Amino acid sequence: MEYEEKVIIVEGRSDLKKVKRIINDDVLIICTNGTMGITKVEELVDQYMLDDKDVFILVDEDDSGHKLRKQLIMELPHAVNLYVDRSYREVETTPDHVLASILASANIEIYPEFLKGRIE
Repeated sequence: MEYEEKVIIVEGRSDLKKVKRIINDDVLIICTNGTMGITKVEELVDQYMLDDKDVFILVDEDDSGHKLRKQLIMELPHAVNLYVDRSYREVETTPDHVLASILASANIEIYPEFLKGRIE
C-alpha cells in the first residue's frame, strides 16, 4: 500500500473531517481517537512509515492534546507541531479561515476560499 508523503495527525474524527474539508493536497490524515499508549504510537509509526514522511501534529490545546503531542514528539522528533490558539481550545472549534492559515503556513495546500474568513 502506498502512502502520501505528508501526514497530519489529529485527535478526533471531527478534527479529521474539518481538516479534510479545508485541504487541497495529497495528505494522509490520521485520527488517533485521543491519547495513546507508547505501544500504539510505535505501531502507528511503523504502520504508516512515519519516520520517512513529513509529519504534522495538529491536536487540541487541552490536557489530552498536550499529552498526545508529547507522546508523538517522543517517537517522531522530526514532526512539525501546528498549534491552534488557546482561545479556540480545539481544532474542531477553530474558525475555518484560522485553521486554513495554520495549514497554509506549513506549506499544506488549502482551498483558497477558506482564507477569506467567510462566515461558517
